Amino acid sequence: MRSRYSAFAVGDAGYLLATWHPTTRPAALELDPDVRWTGLEVLATTGGTLFEAHGTVEFRAHSVVGRRAGVQHELSRFVREDGRWTYVDGTPLA
Repeated sequence: MRSRYSAFAVGDAGYLLATWHPTTRPAALELDPDVRWTGLEVLATTGGTLFEAHGTVEFRAHSVVGRRAGVQHELSRFVREDGRWTYVDGTPLA
């Protein structure tokens, strides 16, 4: 999760696509260059241990566009295949 947040922060769409599960990965990803990501809070996790293949991460990602602050609050699902964690999808939270 932290590495994907960092990829958003530096605008690395290639990394985001590479860490996205193939069943839900978009064909292309265009990041908004006006969004400045300013912080990540990991609020909760499930799974994700060495012996598990599924996990979730609840997070808040803070951003600024112009002078306007924003927050993305999401519960993301991840799956591990061949020893590698990939992002499956996310559900927005209030």
